[in-house]
Amino acid sequence: MKIAFHGAARTVTGSKHLLTLKNGKKYLLDCGMFQGMGKDTDGMNRNWGFDPTEISTLILSHAHIDHSGLIPKFIKDGFSGKVYCTPATKELTGVLLEDSAGIQENEIKYENKRRAQSSLPYLKPLYDTLDAMNAMGHFVEVEYDNWFTIDENVELMYTDAGHIIGSAAVHLKITENGVTKRLTFSGDVGRYRDVILKSPAEFPQADFIILESTYGNSLHDTLTTTPDQILNWIEKACVQKKGKLIMAAFSVGRTQEILYAMNQLENEGRLPPVEYFLDSPLSVDATEIVKKYPQYFNDTIQKVLEKDDDPFSFKGLKHIKTVDESKSLNFRNGPCVIISASGMADAGRVKHHISNNIENSRNTILLTGYCEPHSLGGKLMRGDKEVNIYGVLHEVNAEIGAIRSMSAHGDYDDLCQFLACQDPKRVEKLFLVHGEYEVQQEFQNRLLRKGFAHVDIPAMHSETGLG
Repeated sequence: MKIAFHGAARTVTGSKHLLTLKNGKKYLLDCGMFQGMGKDTDGMNRNWGFDPTEISTLILSHAHIDHSGLIPKFIKDGFSGKVYCTPATKELTGVLLEDSAGIQENEIKYENKRRAQSSLPYLKPLYDTLDAMNAMGHFVEVEYDNWFTIDENVELMYTDAGHIIGSAAVHLKITENGVTKRLTFSGDVGRYRDVILKSPAEFPQADFIILESTYGNSLHDTLTTTPDQILNWIEKACVQKKGKLIMAAFSVGRTQEILYAMNQLENEGRLPPVEYFLDSPLSVDATEIVKKYPQYFNDTIQKVLEKDDDPFSFKGLKHIKTVDESKSLNFRNGPCVIISASGMADAGRVKHHISNNIENSRNTILLTGYCEPHSLGGKLMRGDKEVNIYGVLHEVNAEIGAIRSMSAHGDYDDLCQFLACQDPKRVEKLFLVHGEYEVQQEFQNRLLRKGFAHVDIPAMHSETGLG
């Protein structure tokens, strides 16, 4: 048995891990799109590092595009097997993939206009809307906490990872030559004090573990609550400076947390009376899906639901649907809050809002989670004074802010708590994925001190034997 790492290897995006058994059968864990990798992004998404036609099964941890976003291309390129996931993940993935296809189609149109002026050949999107819709016919739902037989060699069980609705840690029982080994892939690990979701679940002892490491060397701020942080930014940007507050937020997970925090502020009578816009049709759709799965909410929000039938809305919130409505926000001069995707600000409507507002010092751009360093959000977060957006160089005059504690990824303490149900001496190898290399090196040393004997940080497209 061998495992190869074709994405999220010494980076935080493009999750793809290929398991090959001795009999030649191949299973892919996640099929994520690379995001925010600068000029290399497109090429990385077009080159697999393996042959999709040889893969028998895809096992999906959750719906986020950096874990699911290449599934339509995977099928276009020859994969014909089943895609296993939880019911909520299937529903969310459907809307996310269709949205991803739409973004690609629109951005390719813009890029091809530029290429035509330079007599360059036209580009095609990785996939289109029809490809995204057709991909959903391959999906098979698997509930949490039940062993499911994939074939004579592999059994699958999902446990709640607490990251987003439907997110799961993947557990495999793999039998070869009469010997069974257990492999766990964490997917993305959520937080044990999440404001909406239940904590990550315990899981059976594993022989091999593939563990995300996004925040493997840091701790989230727990001293200031999310509502208080958001309130501070609204008051500063909209009340004091009379400008716009543009919040870049992932459509699934982050947006719902922001809306929930603003709902709390309204219920407490603290939400400033400015205009609030949710400018992301995907975020609206995703929020409706999230509300369909209250069984995954924690006890706190369950109690809120007894008094408030919609904790993700509040008085004065306006949903922006059409492109024209979105464009009209750029002509508003008064203070307002615009919540829009994507979270790394590298695509979607928020990128247009940033482009149109970044040079005005009255405005504020607020990043609400992790941003890959090469992404637009990453460049703003590190303090770049000029940024290129749609081929135009912009001076960064707007104030740039970040709320790092809102991440749906667990920090160092959360990741260690996730592993607390494991006997380190029985884990033959632990692989760190989905993290920046420097962070992973620090986390590796911490895990070695905790008793895990073999902690590896695989390089992109590397392969190693298991047993």
